[in-house]
Amino acid sequence: MGSSSSSYGPKAIYLDVDGKVQKVSSVPVKMNTAIMLVDSEGALVSIDPTMPTNSAKAFRINELKTEVTNRLAMLEKRVELEGLKVVEIEKCKNDLKKLRDEMTSRGGARVNCSCKYNFSDDGKKVTPRRDVPNYPKYTLSQETVEALKKPTFDVWHWEHNEMLSCLEYMYHDLGLVKEFNMNPITLKRWLLAIQENYRNNPFHNFRHCFCVSQMMYGMIHLCNLQEKLTLTDIGILMTAAVCHDLDHPGYNNTYQINARTELAVRYNDISPLENHHCAVAFQILSLPECNIFANVDPEAFKQIRQAIITLILATDMARHGEILDSFKQKVDNFDFTNEEHVTCLKMVLIKCCDISNEVRPTEVAEPWVDCLLEEYFMQSDREKSEGLPVAPFMDRDKVTKPTAQIGFIKFVLIPMFETVMKLFPQIEEIMVQPLRDSRDHYEELKQIDDAMTEKKKTENMSLGGKKNKSN
Repeated sequence: MGSSSSSYGPKAIYLDVDGKVQKVSSVPVKMNTAIMLVDSEGALVSIDPTMPTNSAKAFRINELKTEVTNRLAMLEKRVELEGLKVVEIEKCKNDLKKLRDEMTSRGGARVNCSCKYNFSDDGKKVTPRRDVPNYPKYTLSQETVEALKKPTFDVWHWEHNEMLSCLEYMYHDLGLVKEFNMNPITLKRWLLAIQENYRNNPFHNFRHCFCVSQMMYGMIHLCNLQEKLTLTDIGILMTAAVCHDLDHPGYNNTYQINARTELAVRYNDISPLENHHCAVAFQILSLPECNIFANVDPEAFKQIRQAIITLILATDMARHGEILDSFKQKVDNFDFTNEEHVTCLKMVLIKCCDISNEVRPTEVAEPWVDCLLEEYFMQSDREKSEGLPVAPFMDRDKVTKPTAQIGFIKFVLIPMFETVMKLFPQIEEIMVQPLRDSRDHYEELKQIDDAMTEKKKTENMSLGGKKNKSN
């Protein structure tokens, strides 16, 4: 072995000492000489002198990790705070809704008869539903499926979730899901949004919506409308029926106009409620997760939208005479290829379904009369307290169940259904005859009421005469 020595020149070594990077200059060392270092935990670290010099940057990884950790913590805090803001905003919205409903129920000033849906609100009325709706999927029995097609269907035996499943079934059964290429989950979300936007009024509530839709479904089958109308027309009829009373406040157009409510002002006293129902319907459909017509061509959707609006506006009873007269002029020479004729027919059909309770069996129909009178009395009581005109048929001091029904059945329902019967004779037995029976039923009740009233009057006169004699 030679006696000469090999050595390496001075190098700079950087060490992390107590978190600070320090530079250490090495002295020349001979080959095979080991430099021993001890780490922070006391373990020996061997560094071979042939190793390349390191850099001060090598010790900044820990600093970078610390910085990244701190930034991540800040971002998580921001996300948490933003999430809390959203929760608070939703809470405020719910509190405002409760306050608005409470003010309405207490019968505040006239201008406070606003509807649940306010067009000046930021954002949408309906909370987006991106999850799969969780209402139970009921398997309808064959008996229920057949009963759904008939006016005799008992609408009182069903909970909201069951009614939703029935409506969902109708859209599938009629071929509307396939025709409009509907996403089945979107159909569920739309139906839930519809239900949430009907108020808990005595009469104009979600069960009434279901009644009208079920009657429309029944008439489609009874009158074989699928053979005479397009599937688009069938979809328009069903969707208009489902949406026709959305967000009804429980006070009719006469009250809205006389009280000069926000709705009456907004729609210039022209069918304020029906215009509002349309607006809410299309606000719901404007939500992507609730748009059952999302896959329909834009031009076709414009026509569907206009047709639905036309039908919902036709449910304003102030237009009853005008619409029925127009249909009477067409019915004797009705042409299913004539668009004007078909539009008029659809208007009459939704009108029939809207006021069809008396077509149903007495045990199903009569509770609806009680519900309607309760809603009427709520309105007339409010009108009295506000010094507004009161319609006699809504005044609890003047109306009875028989008097409320006889005129309506005789002069509104029977003439309209008998006119439709000219085009569809098959409805006489299952729809028109029950109306005649209902008219007879209430006329008998009125005779009994009149007899009781006369008896009391005679007894009072008799008692008055006895008192005079004794004096």
